[in-house]
Amino acid sequence: MQILDGKKTSLQIQDEIRDEVIEIKASGSRPPHLVAILVGDNGASETYVRAKVKACKRVGFESTLIRLESNVSQCELIAIIEKINNDENHDGLIVQLPLPTHIDEKIVTSTINPNIDVDGFHESNLGKLMLNIPSFLPATPYGILELLKRYKVETSGKHCVVLGRSNIVGTPISLMMSRNKFPGNCTVTLTHSKTKDLVQITRQADILIVALGKSEFINSDMIKSGVCIVDVGITRVKSNKTKNGWKLLGDVNYDNVKEKCSYITPVPGGVGPMTIAMLLKNTLSSFRKDFLV
Repeated sequence: MQILDGKKTSLQIQDEIRDEVIEIKASGSRPPHLVAILVGDNGASETYVRAKVKACKRVGFESTLIRLESNVSQCELIAIIEKINNDENHDGLIVQLPLPTHIDEKIVTSTINPNIDVDGFHESNLGKLMLNIPSFLPATPYGILELLKRYKVETSGKHCVVLGRSNIVGTPISLMMSRNKFPGNCTVTLTHSKTKDLVQITRQADILIVALGKSEFINSDMIKSGVCIVDVGITRVKSNKTKNGWKLLGDVNYDNVKEKCSYITPVPGGVGPMTIAMLLKNTLSSFRKDFLV
């Protein structure tokens, strides 16, 4: 069993980005600039945004964090987004999800200029993904691909089973794993809450990508020996064994399955850090105007 170390790989990618930023600055240009909008005081969102700001600093990006109260109106939020859209000194914009229930996430996502949509959630970028046109890829699926690529995990001809059909992870990664390239060329089965005989399907998986949001859902009885598992799930649960009173669990029961796996991502330290690394890569691509609409 080999651990797919997302933390280590993320830092390697960040070092590569930092070297490029050094060259950008040396040429007399400003560095890339990422803007993050955080609405409310969700603890997990605070942690994620803080990690993103820290990563920007590490690679030499400029970053701006805009904090808004949880009762901010949808109109106010959209007005802020439109102002950022029109500022040429901003290369990336992310609105941290989830948003309060009175705000329509789809409307907010569609308001972001697709040229700075470094989360890859805008319908224009998702449409390009569907048509295999170069675009900003959703950061988490992009991170999964990069992790498989850097560890040279064989994917061609393999059966990839994806658990979860969200537009953020499950559906995009199912498309990306079926593409005629590496990583890819898989036969993909996309499963969800209405799938019948799920265990029978997961036992067939050569590569199992789990993005359900149900802690420790996958156990050793649901997999075959030699499977490569990518655990996207992350759930905060109370714990009296940690300083902050919380611990993070994935969608996979790591200790229960690890001996049957050829590769596996840990939680934390697996997909999460890769998501941040690819967010930075997308911001750098936006700065270079690689995918200008």
